[in-house]
Amino acid sequence: MPNRYPQEAALRDGRRLLIRPFEEKDSKALYEFFMRLPNESRRFAWDPIDDPHLVESWGRDLDYAKTLPLLALDGTKIVADATLHRRHGGPLRLVGRIKWLIDPAYRGIGLGTLLVNHFIGVARQNGLRHLTAMLISDLEVDAIETLTTLGFKTTVIPGYGTDPDGGQHDMTKMVLKL
Repeated sequence: MPNRYPQEAALRDGRRLLIRPFEEKDSKALYEFFMRLPNESRRFAWDPIDDPHLVESWGRDLDYAKTLPLLALDGTKIVADATLHRRHGGPLRLVGRIKWLIDPAYRGIGLGTLLVNHFIGVARQNGLRHLTAMLISDLEVDAIETLTTLGFKTTVIPGYGTDPDGGQHDMTKMVLKL
């Protein structure tokens, strides 16, 4: 991890946050952050984030070369969790995948853009050639707009995603060439 942490960041509304990597000691606070999110956000997360044992396992099994998990903190309160995932080998070894969850009170004020820009810098420093994200087209319109503004190209795949109730959703694959 060539970046120095923690880093202070200013949002458009003037609030200042601390950005730093997730550590094992953060497992309980991260789980609490997930439980504060609206049910709609939790039910569409990529992983079963309502399982405290899963979150604890992330803390125990940290490998920053494979997954760089960043937290945004307002004081001691986690307000965002973002991850940059990499493969160690294979044809996608130079492609990073990004995911994030942001507290609704911190959306629309530049936090998502800040985190993605941070990952763009980290990806370039580590020789990645592309960043990708997969978003639910009808539920993550703001995130799609943010990534498009940052230069990501979109491909919509009809009916590619399935919600917890079995309903089909179009998914938008976002790709940024670095």
